[in-house]
Amino acid sequence: MKRRLTTYGKTKLDVKGMMGDHCKNLVTKTLNGLDGVSAVSVDLKTGEAAVDYDETKVQYDKMKEAVEEQGYDVVGQH
Repeated sequence: MKRRLTTYGKTKLDVKGMMGDHCKNLVTKTLNGLDGVSAVSVDLKTGEAAVDYDETKVQYDKMKEAVEEQGYDVVGQH
């Protein structure tokens, strides 16, 4: 029986355009809805979305695309 190795990563997305709790909740819900994302914490003050994820299931490009589909700009990650 083969075991699939899981690689967990952490990243912070720089999200522009979030204005209040509705925006924070929408970005959180969007990222949590992606297969492989295990935790999300959004800070409106800094414009950062901290994401814990399984690198074998989801990558930065997919997270960026999902957030931008909601009308926000992802201008980087760190």
